[in-house]
Amino acid sequence: MSETFSHLDESGSAKMVDVSAKAETTRTARAEGFVAMNAETRRLVAEKALPKGDVFTVARIAGILAAKRTGEWIPLCHPLPLSGVDVDLTPTESGVHIVATATCVGRTGVEMEALVAVSAAALTVYDMCKSVDKGMVIGPTRLLEKTGGKSGDWKAEHS
Repeated sequence: MSETFSHLDESGSAKMVDVSAKAETTRTARAEGFVAMNAETRRLVAEKALPKGDVFTVARIAGILAAKRTGEWIPLCHPLPLSGVDVDLTPTESGVHIVATATCVGRTGVEMEALVAVSAAALTVYDMCKSVDKGMVIGPTRLLEKTGGKSGDWKAEHS
């Protein structure tokens, strides 16, 4: 692991990393997040009975759209030509489990795109369900794995 932050210059000021000299490789990243909600909210989501409509479909689309705009969400993140983004939402005993996978051929990784996709999907679940359950809890959200690039592959423990 590096002892320095790549987004800081010698004086400690924020900078966007210059990746122009890096080789293009296939990059993938997978992230997950959770939204905990009460039993009645879970039932309404499953029955597609909420006033705003099909929660999973709208949250999936929100996650994909957000991944495509990660460079606008995260100030020092490079805009990337994504090859694909998948967002899967699965009901659980306590709420919703969200997994996003992002892929590109590029000079920098897609970890932030996967994390932003999960975050936007989770926020959309909250938005669509808040009329019946303001006590929902979002999180934890984490990177599960990444492949490609100079730093190689990485996988979270207990993923």
